Amino acid sequence: MQAVHWRLLAELSDGLPKHIAALAGKAGVKPQQLNGLWLKMPAHIRGLLRQQDGYWRLVRPLAVFSDECLSAVAGGFRAELLHTHPSSNDAVLMAAKRDIDAAHRYLCIVHEQTKGRGRQGRSWYSRIGECLTFSFGWAFERQQGELGALSLAVGLACCNALRRLGVPVQLKWPNDLVVGSDKLGGILIETMRSGGKTAAVIGIGLNFVLPKEVENATSVQAACQSVPPSAAELLGILLGELDGILSEFAVHGFAPFLAAYEAANRDQGASVRLLHNGQVLEEGTVLGVTEQGVLRLETAGGEKRIASGEISLRQSIEPAGRAATRYLLLDGGNSRLKWAWAENGKIGNVSGAPYRDLQQLGEDWRHFGGNGVAIVGSAVCGDEKKALVQEQLAAEIEWLPSMPHALGIRNHYRNPAEHGSDRWFNALGSRRFSRNACVVVSCGTAVTIDALTDDGSYLGGSIMPGFHLMKEAMAMKTANLNRRIGRVYPFPTTTSNALASGMMDAVCGAVILMHGRLKEKIGGDKTVDVILTGGGAAKVAEALPQAFVLDNDIKIVDNLVIYGLLSWVGQE
Repeated sequence: MQAVHWRLLAELSDGLPKHIAALAGKAGVKPQQLNGLWLKMPAHIRGLLRQQDGYWRLVRPLAVFSDECLSAVAGGFRAELLHTHPSSNDAVLMAAKRDIDAAHRYLCIVHEQTKGRGRQGRSWYSRIGECLTFSFGWAFERQQGELGALSLAVGLACCNALRRLGVPVQLKWPNDLVVGSDKLGGILIETMRSGGKTAAVIGIGLNFVLPKEVENATSVQAACQSVPPSAAELLGILLGELDGILSEFAVHGFAPFLAAYEAANRDQGASVRLLHNGQVLEEGTVLGVTEQGVLRLETAGGEKRIASGEISLRQSIEPAGRAATRYLLLDGGNSRLKWAWAENGKIGNVSGAPYRDLQQLGEDWRHFGGNGVAIVGSAVCGDEKKALVQEQLAAEIEWLPSMPHALGIRNHYRNPAEHGSDRWFNALGSRRFSRNACVVVSCGTAVTIDALTDDGSYLGGSIMPGFHLMKEAMAMKTANLNRRIGRVYPFPTTTSNALASGMMDAVCGAVILMHGRLKEKIGGDKTVDVILTGGGAAKVAEALPQAFVLDNDIKIVDNLVIYGLLSWVGQE
């Protein structure tokens, strides 16, 4: 994008209505040129625009700044705005190599990083406006080895700022910001030594709006329990907290912050696993951290202390009464059984077969099953098909029903015992992909369309025949309609295409109706996502009106019931 596009986008980024005359003035163009400029915006931004009575606005705010806005919130930092750059950390590192003192409090905001990186050398990417990414330098009169707890101090400053804004964030050792099991942001610190001083280049990335292409993530806008802040307000408060804590850290180290860090640590007192390259190195209970930022872990062999290095931390939560660390998860649908193996909070490949041919399930059990493996499932298939599944497995299956409440979600179904367990576990699984209110649509033998609020109320939903059942009903109950199904068209001109289009319109219309009801229920200014699962999910997503797709976040998630079961058995 060119400078004029960035000026226009920055002016609209707060999500408030702006008159086209004012926008044109800010962008330095004529009002009639605005539409042409907008057509050259990235696709994920282009669809956010709404126009009415000479006013433009974006349907959601973005983390995009102007030079004037950045200067106003930078406080004691010297700020530079780069629209596109390989990495904000690289920009500050280059400044530190030229002059370590000049890099102190030098702040660099980058809207689009082409070679962003995260911890352990991982590549890092976000779409323009979705993530607040910035780096700054800080010069310490300390050796590099004395800065082991710096990332913890930075995390605590970010946590303090976010909590002031109504975001219930916690810290995950050593450098993640989380809301429950969903990642909100991360910290990357790189250091260099010169002239008797250590320059720390501190990079911070926070999801400002929910990243559409990232799983197990949340955002400031989605998680905020009060009026969500603008990107400028968020940055200003972050910089103030960072300035205060790092100034004290430079003099006194991490000791003054130990108690506050442990109070904000999500895993304090919890059972965890420490992994390296996917292999479990240690298991135990988190006792806290040291003044050097080292994790204190109570293990079966006594207390052990672990420095960060290349280690990843995972919660090791087991539901009451469970001792298994490996699971076979079963999704017993009306027509097919799906299954997946779960270990250390992850699932492998999902397999499936019709009930008449479950030989592969038995072979998988003989190969992967055995002692220590618990079998947990959701089933709507009936007792006869459950028995066929049990024949293949030499261990008891725990078929889970719908529940009055679980994992922070309350079931408003009048009689949970008659509520399909697949619908319930779809709702539980949906929380891995959206923290917003959402409409959860399962496109299988039947189509179910359920409503879940952002504060965890499952409101119920509707059931309608799936595509195959609709076709069967038409063939059996109407004359001359027992024919092949054609393709979906806006204005079908053959009977086969009319059948296909009518069935699809019925499903899409039901989805849009439920979306509208839920949006009205929770308040029209809140976001409502749509999560589609099942064999017909992709077809439905393709057939939804383009305006609806642009206005809303539509996700296709295969095997959503399996993800719900994974959450239930206590894996992260």
